[in-house]
Amino acid sequence: MVQKLSVLIIEDEKSICDFMAKTLVSSDCKVMSAGSGKEGLTILTSSLPDLVLLDLGLPDMDGIDIIKQTREWSSLPIIVISARAQEKEKVAALDAGADDYITKPFGTDELMARIRTAMRHSNKIMGDHINSNRPYSAKGLTIDFDKRLVMVDGKEIHLTRVEYKIVSMLAQNSGKVITYSSLIEQVWGPYADDNNRILRVNMANIRRKLEKSPGEPEYIFTELGVGYRMIEDENIE
Repeated sequence: MVQKLSVLIIEDEKSICDFMAKTLVSSDCKVMSAGSGKEGLTILTSSLPDLVLLDLGLPDMDGIDIIKQTREWSSLPIIVISARAQEKEKVAALDAGADDYITKPFGTDELMARIRTAMRHSNKIMGDHINSNRPYSAKGLTIDFDKRLVMVDGKEIHLTRVEYKIVSMLAQNSGKVITYSSLIEQVWGPYADDNNRILRVNMANIRRKLEKSPGEPEYIFTELGVGYRMIEDENIE
């Protein structure tokens, strides 16, 4: 018997909560719900769901605080569902540890697709370390992390050390948005100047080398004002 995916919805708008719950139940998920942050944290720690759908504008606390508190002890997937469409809100949630961000309103197909991506990535993270460095592959792009080898349609692509670090971080988190600040810290270190210019320059060079048409990328997509997302690894099951 396959165990149902358990999802906790922390959302104070009943109509939206009911919509998501109905969508999840129809996809054979087990659903729990909370209308406040305090209630959500209680259910989260007692029931340990597989995934959390989190509204930021809760009546008793900010959803960002829930993300931060949860990340102190768990890496379970958290998808933010929010009416806050400003880029700084998305960046704050992602930098706090959210796995993804959906802006209201949204449809059932988008919701379920984001959940599938978050769960596949979570399963990859929690899998054994033997497979953690297996090659990335998507639409003719392959990255062998052990050999530090990048190929497009069987042709080796020569990247600089910095370019490779950027590409490998995006590939190992494929399907997720990685914020500019996260990339800068991981590549240049925690004391790097928080200036996106050097990242943009490197990304332009990467796209020129990887993409058939840099202006219409197939592999690395820009989330304006937020960060970059690499096309999902076709090897993730």
